[in-house]
Amino acid sequence: MIVLGVTGSIGMGKTAATAALRRLGIPVFEADAEVHRVLAKGGTAVAAVGKAFPGVVRDGAVDRGKLGEIVFADKDARRRLEAIVHPLVRAAEMQFLRRSRTRHAKHAALDMPLLFEAGADSMCDVTIVVTAPPFVQRRRVLTRRGMTEARFARILGQQMPDSEKRRRADFTVPTGLGFRTTLKRLLRIVKLARLKKRRTASGRAAATSERYARNRPRYRNHGA
Repeated sequence: MIVLGVTGSIGMGKTAATAALRRLGIPVFEADAEVHRVLAKGGTAVAAVGKAFPGVVRDGAVDRGKLGEIVFADKDARRRLEAIVHPLVRAAEMQFLRRSRTRHAKHAALDMPLLFEAGADSMCDVTIVVTAPPFVQRRRVLTRRGMTEARFARILGQQMPDSEKRRRADFTVPTGLGFRTTLKRLLRIVKLARLKKRRTASGRAAATSERYARNRPRYRNHGA
């Protein structure tokens, strides 16, 4: 199974990219959606978050707005929250990959805003960064409910720059040119990922064969 790691900064179009991947029949794990689940009523993180941040739990669920006010500008508070939430998200992510393999999926995608920051790219066969021009990103983000220029600037300050994500990724997907262009680009990336996987597997097989051939003479007296 080929694992695709998908990432991108706020407003870059990951929602469109994951929709395109699903259109191609590829199952997608969305880290943000999992965070929402563990903080929702009955979620596995509610009790621990309520203990770490008194007053943020209401009617059995974490008030994400109130929690955000606490952790947004406080690095220590954000680290405490991440220490609670990230292991739960990682466990769900691993379960998703196991389930995908059990179902013999040819591909599976991990949609993770912090793919590189969390080191999750090491689990991926290829990494994809979703990107758009800054003016498109800004326009998208500022139409969101409750978003302000100041909040947008703070979010950007906490995320890895788009230029660095593009530098690290195997592929980039522009999302400012329409859904069809995004879909075509992802289809091509999926095909290239298959080639990369086959070449990697062939390279490993060749290396193993070469090591065996190189070491074989020393084992001739042992019936090899």
